Amino acid sequence: MNVYDAGRMADVMAADGYVRTDRADAADVAVLNTCHIREKAAEKLYSDLGRLRPRSRAGGAPVIVVAGCVAQAEGAEIMRRAPWVDVVVGPQTYHRLPELVRRARAGERGLLDIDFPLESKFDRLPEEAASQGPSAFLTIQEGCDKFCSFCVVPYTRGAEYSRPVDAVKAEARRLLEGGAREITLLGQNVNAYHGAGPGGGAEWGLGRLIRALAEIPELARIRYTTSHPRDMDADLIAAHGEVPTLMPYLHLPVQSGSDRVLAAMGRRHTAGDYLGLVDRLRAARPDIALSSDFIVGHPGEDEADFEATIALVRAVGYAQAYSFKYSPRPGTPAATAEGQIDEARKADRLARLQDLLTAQQDEFNRATVGRVVPVLFDRRGRKPGQVAGRTPAMQAVHLCCEDPPSLLGEIRDVTITEAHANSLAGASIDRPPQPSPGCAHEAAENGRPN
Repeated sequence: MNVYDAGRMADVMAADGYVRTDRADAADVAVLNTCHIREKAAEKLYSDLGRLRPRSRAGGAPVIVVAGCVAQAEGAEIMRRAPWVDVVVGPQTYHRLPELVRRARAGERGLLDIDFPLESKFDRLPEEAASQGPSAFLTIQEGCDKFCSFCVVPYTRGAEYSRPVDAVKAEARRLLEGGAREITLLGQNVNAYHGAGPGGGAEWGLGRLIRALAEIPELARIRYTTSHPRDMDADLIAAHGEVPTLMPYLHLPVQSGSDRVLAAMGRRHTAGDYLGLVDRLRAARPDIALSSDFIVGHPGEDEADFEATIALVRAVGYAQAYSFKYSPRPGTPAATAEGQIDEARKADRLARLQDLLTAQQDEFNRATVGRVVPVLFDRRGRKPGQVAGRTPAMQAVHLCCEDPPSLLGEIRDVTITEAHANSLAGASIDRPPQPSPGCAHEAAENGRPN
């Protein structure tokens, strides 16, 4: 969602003549778009701000903007720790960014805008100015009403809000006109979507929205993220088996396999509830690949609770997963709860969990070797002569070919020849690869998801 929001900020700034640059030293305005979900992300902000600290405004230093969830949660603290920041703007007020930047360029300092306006930010933002490429993001839902004990999202993104069906379909068509083949529907709890139906009619759920989007001929692939187990209704589960355009991959965070910890987290589902959902999803779509989030070391977690998480992972079998040590976030109930776990125990549990998750991911990838799978190529590879894309199950695939740009935006059948830690190597079955000098079968991405 930060990628999506960054694109919308670029769109809103375009009216004042700004274009994006990857070079901070060449920027007139430097925007740091932030996440507040873990302490490490917040601390990275201050490290980046230190590198951007201007020597003098007269020397052409950029206007420095901090946006996103850290801005929303810690606006005053940002100004205190980094007084050279010019603008702090929250996720709901991006439409005001051009005005704030104009004021900063006129000499005002310490501009803070972290309101929650009554109107939706989507009603104030312009239409997309440019294509995101073959794989595009489309935010359909924001905010969260779940109030999990460890999570800041309800405080930084506000209450749940779903965009109307007409607005979602219109944006999807614009993305497709710009060259998208695949759209990922985004939301803090995307499967809590309940947008007004066409013409302002009765609300639709996510399953019905997916079915409607699948009728657009140019849309080859649909994904959605991230989901909450409590919002996986029967229609959405059925859509996984009935809508070929909906890819057989689902990120469904569980966080823990212990009912005691889940209750302390405020998740309002049990491990049994989650496993029941997995069974129903696999009955609807037997080849569905599952991903999840895990937090180890939540306050009060003991060894038996951790072993319950290990048991759940073994029972499900994940294609990939994201796992983290519990990180106290200011203002959340868990931050001041009794039973805080020391860092050494959290690190030990995380290492043990990641060993299991890594083994499952490797097994899933190895099982793909020798199979022919459709790959949407959406980017250049890391090496010359290399092109990269994704399988329906979200596996990264790279292959060598004579003309990589010619495959961008194409969906081609690929024979998987090798499985690496974080990607697959393949060969096109309808266009024999012609390796260019320097092209090597290396992973398209660094770092394990978990």
